[in-house]
Amino acid sequence: MIIKKTYELEDLDCANCAAKMEERIKKIDGVVSASVSFIMQNLTVEAEESELDKIMKQAVKVCRKVEPDCRIIL
Repeated sequence: MIIKKTYELEDLDCANCAAKMEERIKKIDGVVSASVSFIMQNLTVEAEESELDKIMKQAVKVCRKVEPDCRIIL
């Protein structure tokens, strides 16, 4: 079953970084769609429910690479 979940982001300082994160998260296997909002400081992911934990672990790594101070509140 495909579910949509929104996670809060902490210390996302740059709109350009938000766009980079969004593009990279969209490329993770199993992600149907992803959206990073710099204004709202959140990440919305649509994915298979059974794969969500694995996907979010990869999303956290992507986030750290793009902006080391940014955290995804899981």
